[in-house]
Amino acid sequence: MSQGQRIVLASRPVGEPKPSDFRLETFAVPTPGQGEVLLRTIWLSLDPYMRGRMSDGPSYAQPVPVGGVMEAGTVSEVVASNNPNFAKGDIVLSRAGWQTHALSDGAGLRKIDPNIAPISTAVGVLGMPGMTAYTGLLEIGQPKPGETVVVAAASGAVGSAVGQIAKIKGARAIGIAGGKDKCDYVKNEFGFDDCIDHRDPDLAAKLKAACPKGIDVYFENVGGPVFEAVFPLLNNFARMPVCGLIAHYNDTQSVAPKWAGALMRHVLTKRLTIRGFIVSDFAARHGDFLRDMSGWVRDGKVKYKEFVTEGLENAPDAFMGLLKGANFGKQLVRVGPDKL
Repeated sequence: MSQGQRIVLASRPVGEPKPSDFRLETFAVPTPGQGEVLLRTIWLSLDPYMRGRMSDGPSYAQPVPVGGVMEAGTVSEVVASNNPNFAKGDIVLSRAGWQTHALSDGAGLRKIDPNIAPISTAVGVLGMPGMTAYTGLLEIGQPKPGETVVVAAASGAVGSAVGQIAKIKGARAIGIAGGKDKCDYVKNEFGFDDCIDHRDPDLAAKLKAACPKGIDVYFENVGGPVFEAVFPLLNNFARMPVCGLIAHYNDTQSVAPKWAGALMRHVLTKRLTIRGFIVSDFAARHGDFLRDMSGWVRDGKVKYKEFVTEGLENAPDAFMGLLKGANFGKQLVRVGPDKL
């Protein structure tokens, strides 16, 4: 029987994840039973939320158990099927996790049409990150023509889509990203009106100059000093979808920041709307998202960038880099070829 590989959670990280928190294992590739399919992973999606799944604190989802396969969305090929709904050779969106092969009873699998876009986009701009951008911005941010939308982590999978959708809706899009290369790409390729380097010591002043009429929508992916630069600029009735807080994912204790009181005064006097969300909150919008986003991608109105790491064994290093902003675009791991 052929051998597969999987990466399991070896220990719960304290602070930043380290290589010893992961373990590469081999296993015998299983045979599907009645009603099951055997999946072979092609593309593995790495996303910041996975850091939360490595911890055992209260959250919106169950943590990965120690010794369990790391959780993730995948694009997979059906290589054997005893399920009438799926045939050998079908390409599907699945949650097989960090492993080369997995069994599924078919629940939660969705067929991918390779003719619409490259199959990798099913875990990127046409998948969870794209839908996060689409629903968070349109349902909570509700940008209006002429308003200013500021997006943190603007070169990433979610942030880049947020800014481009904001432009489609007639708003100004201002990005915040790490480094000149990323900022130039955000402006020149993704079409943002401006992009500010969060490493610039004059971040607050340059953000203010880029937003002369203040900020109407702030799409939060980061937290930390970026948020501190943003919140004095928020206009009356500004909306803030809170998608992620990557600057705090490795925090070992939860303490109210020194500016919490000032923030709450802003919430009151400016009548701000700050709402955290999980993409599954808007599952009913999935059909609208696929229709709109696939059309925008096809027409060139939304562009995307992928950052590919080769080989499952390199997923831990790629993930640790992702948490530090080493990726430039949607972080993917190519686990296997598109077709055997």
